[in-house]
Amino acid sequence: MTELVVDGSRVLLRDGSDEVVLPALWLRQYSAEPSELDEITGQRLFDPHLLPTDLAIASASVDAGVLTVSFSDGHTSTYAGDRLAALRTLDDGVPAPKPWRAEDGIPAVHPWSSLDDPATERTVLEDFLVHGTVVLDGVPTEPGTILTAARSLGFVRETNFGELFDVRSMPGSTDLAYRAVPLSAHTDNPYRVPVPGIQLLHCLVNETSGGLSSLVDGLAAAQILRDEDPVGFDLLATVPVRFTYRDADTEIVAVLPVIALDRDGAVTGLSYSPRLDEVPLLPDGDLRRYQAARHRLSELLASPELAVEFLLEPGQLMVFDNNRVLHGRTTFDPNEGLRHLQGCYIDSDGPRTRYRVLSRTGGAR
Repeated sequence: MTELVVDGSRVLLRDGSDEVVLPALWLRQYSAEPSELDEITGQRLFDPHLLPTDLAIASASVDAGVLTVSFSDGHTSTYAGDRLAALRTLDDGVPAPKPWRAEDGIPAVHPWSSLDDPATERTVLEDFLVHGTVVLDGVPTEPGTILTAARSLGFVRETNFGELFDVRSMPGSTDLAYRAVPLSAHTDNPYRVPVPGIQLLHCLVNETSGGLSSLVDGLAAAQILRDEDPVGFDLLATVPVRFTYRDADTEIVAVLPVIALDRDGAVTGLSYSPRLDEVPLLPDGDLRRYQAARHRLSELLASPELAVEFLLEPGQLMVFDNNRVLHGRTTFDPNEGLRHLQGCYIDSDGPRTRYRVLSRTGGAR
């Protein structure tokens, strides 16, 4: 149980033996008085960047868990203790990702109708945010339905491939995804800035015995590599490589490391495609260490302990975090019959936004 304490000119937030001082500048920027914060938008009506650096607390008091502070700039504001406790940590308001392995039986399958009810929709979104992937079952196999699904989760990210793309065998195509060859685990479009955050793949027809879909959690693979080879891991997280896509009308290039880290050094995802990456010129010793690390990462991404393979059935739609969950496909024989999937991209903020809205209101769209 947190409590607010006034000690002279200091305001403290106390939680058991844990105690933190709430500075004047920090409190002032979170003033929610009508003169400072727009009631409808929640946006500031003042510029906190212009507050004086020597701002101080002139007086403070606590009554029934509510803090009242007068500042040296003449402004007075009140604060609920639970609000200050929540503001103490910069939380993004969605569940933390949980690395998974093949034994966890991911991805979970949810009925397509789950998106019609706010409570079950929130469950689907939570599953996606935690594990980076879900499968929706019972999706109509009408071509273009994937765009309806995508727009229920966020905004469609159009690329040079269009709003959606057809995944089927097309000899002479400009991308190996449109051939019958096997595809090892990879992230899509690492050559883009920004990379499409989420991919959807909808199976319309599958008359072949092959073409199994595969998924692997890049967070789990990266953690194993970090434990086994910290030096190699650091090389993959710091040495930028070039990813390129080109055809007659397009040339897209991005230069970035294979492993992405957040401000705390935690892995947030991978940019990984052995068909597309170009490693820079490195000293021989560094290049050998780099090669050993990416060789091991490739082994991990293909290992049966981490990767799952399954047949995506007609009417099933797979959603996965393209920055985290790598996907692939086994080979198939197009002479056996038609295998036709449709795919599209949305940005990462769509499901996260919808989850936050459902969490705070529980209401429908």
